[in-house]
Amino acid sequence: MALGALPEYPWDLMVPYRQRAAAHRDGLVDLSIGSPVDPTPPVVREALAAATDAHAYPTTVGTAALRRAIVAWYERRRGVTGLAADDVLPTIGSKELVALLPFMLGVGQGDVVVHPRAAYPTYEMGAVFAGARSIASDDPAEWPEETRLVWLNSPGNPDGRVLDVEELRAAVGRARELGAVIVGDECYAELGWEGPWREGAVPSILDPRVTGGDTSRVLAIYSLSKQSNMAGYRAAFVAGCHDSIARLTTARKHAGLMVPAPLQAAMTVALGDEAHVAEQKERYRGRREQLRGALEDAGFRIDHSEAGLYLWATEGRDAWDSIGRLADLGILAGPGHFYGTHFPEHVRLSLTAPDERVASAAARLRATAVR
Repeated sequence: MALGALPEYPWDLMVPYRQRAAAHRDGLVDLSIGSPVDPTPPVVREALAAATDAHAYPTTVGTAALRRAIVAWYERRRGVTGLAADDVLPTIGSKELVALLPFMLGVGQGDVVVHPRAAYPTYEMGAVFAGARSIASDDPAEWPEETRLVWLNSPGNPDGRVLDVEELRAAVGRARELGAVIVGDECYAELGWEGPWREGAVPSILDPRVTGGDTSRVLAIYSLSKQSNMAGYRAAFVAGCHDSIARLTTARKHAGLMVPAPLQAAMTVALGDEAHVAEQKERYRGRREQLRGALEDAGFRIDHSEAGLYLWATEGRDAWDSIGRLADLGILAGPGHFYGTHFPEHVRLSLTAPDERVASAAARLRATAVR
């Protein structure tokens, strides 16, 4: 089946709002895309520099050191035991993996890909690339018999929702009834803020309490973009089901999809160093607390957002109206319309702006508060 016409890239619609926000006398505060602004940790940059004599082709499966580091990280940080080196695979960022995964797993015409109601748009685009149909649903009971791939996203983008062990277990159980592969996109797992996630770890779909120790047809994705400020490195990985990892490895070998060798070295070091992750989380915590209070003072309600990199906010009117209001304050956010049809009154604001810019945004918002 040939790839048909594709929709316009949604963020292109933000150009006039960016221009409007940039005209603010104190300048633009960009809280839209969520691209890290803080420095990549020195320990990571030093590892990259030391590995630049990369005269040979890298391996698709990753170095032995990187695979060991991924397995150890899952056990240490996510409570996932039983993974072997052949159960993990580095990827060139997580977005290309999300977009290509349905196709590489053999999902196609007549099949259904399920994703969350508030969803990162690439889940749907992956179904488009594979010629499958996508359905937005958070209720496993709604998933149809034709379902061949299920996406979970916890903590969620855009809404910061966290799925607990019981919710994950129910989703995995339903996917198994359908014979579907189920994938947990867990790229924000280190950024828990509220409730049990303030101090406790966000559960992984690969947690033995979820899988019962059987990871067949269960995968998890993670990225170092946010925890380690490595978005420009395109450093991510997938882990779990041995057979699915083997299929992905073969497909990626044929396609020449290899993480560059210096980046593999940098990933290995990043996964072994927890100090920089804790430091970055505290930066985000401070920005989040400041921005959340200011948004509430300005009349917004924050929904979910108990973890992750974003605040999911509404003032009870169409998101484009809120985007316009924020643009007049020099603040650029993302409209809920970009994340499906179910949240037309929400906007997403990222925590990825320098401290000074976040403080400026908070002051502008508070100045509009009704006294």
